[in-house]
Amino acid sequence: MTAPVPTPYAPQQPSLQQPPEGPWYGAYASPIPVQNTTLGHALASEWTKIRTVRSTIWTLGVMLFLVLGINLLVDWAYTAHGPTVSDPVLSPGLFGMILGQLAVITLGVLVITSEYSTGMIRTTFTACPQRARVLTAKAIVFFGLTFTVTTIACTVTALINRAVIGGQSVSVNDYPGSGVVVRDGVTTASASQWFGATVGVGLYIALLGLLGLAVGTLLRHSAGAITTMMGVVLLPLLIAIFMQSDQLRTVQEKMVEYSSPNALASLYRIPMLGSDHANGMSQLTGLAVVTGVALAAAYAVLARRDV
Repeated sequence: MTAPVPTPYAPQQPSLQQPPEGPWYGAYASPIPVQNTTLGHALASEWTKIRTVRSTIWTLGVMLFLVLGINLLVDWAYTAHGPTVSDPVLSPGLFGMILGQLAVITLGVLVITSEYSTGMIRTTFTACPQRARVLTAKAIVFFGLTFTVTTIACTVTALINRAVIGGQSVSVNDYPGSGVVVRDGVTTASASQWFGATVGVGLYIALLGLLGLAVGTLLRHSAGAITTMMGVVLLPLLIAIFMQSDQLRTVQEKMVEYSSPNALASLYRIPMLGSDHANGMSQLTGLAVVTGVALAAAYAVLARRDV
């Protein structure tokens, strides 16, 4: 019997024979090394983001311009009116920092809300499904950057103030103001004043920005979060000004004492209200607690809700 001749239009049956083993038929091996992601990878990613976007350059640039520029104007006013021993040597740095803090708060909000507004947050969470890790990396990178930049700016202003208005002679007929340090007959600054006007202010401003990051995570809206933070910074003092009732005197004093302007003024040893020996550490501790609570709420909300 002869085998049937296949017709030219008959469909070819798939071969059931397995491909031979060899280098061309083995399992695919990626040339890119595969490794488990860690917090270090998230930190590298967030550092790349924050240093390459224009909002970082603009906000920190505005902060530096305000802090240094206003400080030089205040020093010029001091020298134009002659020597003074009424204020601490490092106190002129306060006036620029009151405005400069607003730029840092804005950056803290934009670190998270800008990704929500552009939809980039979906890509971020796809690349790193551990949302807590993403928020932790953002917080560490932002806090480290703003603390470093702010502390450097405060150190520069402190050195300028020490050179321009420090070293004023104090005679027996002069009555130095509260917080003024006199050593060997001339005005100077103590070690605690240097610490408060540099590291203390840097910590306070960085914590305020970190609070802005937490509020931005909760609200997911740039304008709403920035407006909320402006209220946190400015409203307590403004409301306290209009509290004239004796029954609310205690509340008024606490609102002024823990307001952001008074906290910064205390770090520069010129508190608006309270003891002459106030150094701003209680306000710094209170802000750290509030920021910690806000961040805990941000972690909880971020883990439960959809993008």
